[in-house]
Amino acid sequence: MFNDLAIFLRNLFAFDEAHPLLFTQFNFWAFFFIVYILFTIIVGLRGNSNAKRLMRNGYLFFVSLFFYYKTSGLFVLLLVFSTFLGYFLGIRLDSNISQRRRKWLMGIGVAINLLVLFYFKYAYFFTDVYNTVFNTHYQVVNYLAQWANHFTDSPRFDASMILLPVGISFYTFQNISYIVDVYKRKIPHAGNVLDFGFYTTFFPQLVAGPIIRADQFVPQLYKPFFLSRRQFGIAVFWILNGLFKKIVLSDYLATSFVDRVFDNPTLYTAFENFSALMIYSLQVYADFSGYTDIAIGVAMLMGFYLPMNFNSPYKSTNPAGFWKRWHMSLSNWLKDYLYIPLGGNRTAGWVSYTILGFILVSVALMAKNVWVTVAVSSVIALLALDYLLFPRHRKDFNTNVNNMDTMLLGGMWHGASFNFITWGGLNGLGILAYKYWKRWGSWIRIMVISIIFGTLLLADYIYPCPALNLFSVWSGIMWAMISITELIKLFTHNKSRFNDTLIHVWNILSCFAFISFTRLFFRSGSNLNPAEANEVAWRTATQMVDKIGSAWNLQQIPDIVSNYAGVFLMFAFGMIVHWLPERFKRRYRIWFASMPLSVMVVVVVAVVFVIYQFVTADLQPFIYFQF
Repeated sequence: MFNDLAIFLRNLFAFDEAHPLLFTQFNFWAFFFIVYILFTIIVGLRGNSNAKRLMRNGYLFFVSLFFYYKTSGLFVLLLVFSTFLGYFLGIRLDSNISQRRRKWLMGIGVAINLLVLFYFKYAYFFTDVYNTVFNTHYQVVNYLAQWANHFTDSPRFDASMILLPVGISFYTFQNISYIVDVYKRKIPHAGNVLDFGFYTTFFPQLVAGPIIRADQFVPQLYKPFFLSRRQFGIAVFWILNGLFKKIVLSDYLATSFVDRVFDNPTLYTAFENFSALMIYSLQVYADFSGYTDIAIGVAMLMGFYLPMNFNSPYKSTNPAGFWKRWHMSLSNWLKDYLYIPLGGNRTAGWVSYTILGFILVSVALMAKNVWVTVAVSSVIALLALDYLLFPRHRKDFNTNVNNMDTMLLGGMWHGASFNFITWGGLNGLGILAYKYWKRWGSWIRIMVISIIFGTLLLADYIYPCPALNLFSVWSGIMWAMISITELIKLFTHNKSRFNDTLIHVWNILSCFAFISFTRLFFRSGSNLNPAEANEVAWRTATQMVDKIGSAWNLQQIPDIVSNYAGVFLMFAFGMIVHWLPERFKRRYRIWFASMPLSVMVVVVVAVVFVIYQFVTADLQPFIYFQF
């Protein structure tokens, strides 16, 4: 009996890589049930409100550390180090020391956080660049594993590779946010290490966001617990909504279709490759926003409010609007802590140009492809000529450099490999293209798209290949639709509601197609060891472009749709729900939250039963865990 109890306790408290605490697993909800019972007891205690608040925050701090340990093992020590570093720096930054010393301390704090992030996340990237430039053959070594093996006098840890700690990008950015906000005196330093530790480690959003800003969340640490009847209902709704998105939409689409095509693009037709690319956009949205919904709901049950991270991003009519709706906590963080410090829309200094130059040169070297090298070199040359020959363009030029830096570094935040940089760069180019597009009149727009279409047709005629065929067909469709919509606006003066609706729908669909195409590079290198991500991602992306750009057999399409009827119906259902008006969605959220508790319980049981009919045998981790 005692042996069985000892085994149970060891399994309960030991790190098991095969069974992490994921929101879609029963063990997480058992964990949360126990945590919540003790939480309600603590917040229900009578006595001094400050002592009770400190007990609540301290309790959730240690619970969150345990959660992270069960998810990432000994990497919890790195989280503890990051927590204490931020806490003690915050105290010094908020003390009566000179502004010069405060600035140095802020810089040191940001630098240490970034160095830790770079070591674990970007060691392969920088080693790759160095080896390419200097023709060396250095290998990445896990020095922490070496030291641990030396300290324990045993080969317990693998020193041949660096593993990426789960959620390191999220809690690193949160610590930087805290250090900078205390330095700017937006907030005072946290009163004690338990409060600050709770801010850094809050388990619902710890491993996959949303990124909580210090000035938004730290003030909540000092508020008493409050949860109204309607807030309880809204919290339950968000949890169910997130589970439905993750399990019913994302996991089903991934295992039934998307993963198969991306794993072996050459085995599938052009239409199947194209469909996988479009469907992946819904999959990654349902996966990430599903996690966020659950995190928001779980946090709300404990009286804390996390920022909205998604606002129906596929309703966007342009790439700039998309990034105001997608992963909003990251977009806002990059704007406030990167884009504006670089100069924003005012100016760009040597740091901005150094970042852009380094990334472009690195891409040209890492791609190991003559066409990429030529393209990047041409871009650098054109940018230099534009800057030197047209002084009146320099203000816009500086803004564009800061925009591109932000998008490229945003891409690198997701992963230090060629595919993520390409993905970020394409999104940056899309934003800049829209920036100029909206300035032009109808005739200039038609002329520009006509020149692009004609150039691609000529290039495809001279040097026929699937990629040029794909882009010439795409630009041809764009040319036809843009010409039609621009002529409609020109001759009707844009007064017809039908015309407005037609143009709006076209803009949404074209934006969705563009964003989905950029995701080819995002998905191709995901879930891969950094050491092989570049090669595999480039090969997968090339194979899919070649397939989609090859001749389509239209007679096969009905059979393909029939064979994957469930997948295409689920995709259509997901997109229709996504495109529903926000006021309608708000109405059914409130309707659910206002149900009598007995009815709500019945609905919850029914929805959970339906959701878990879609649970797959293989563990499907959240996509953003790797970032």
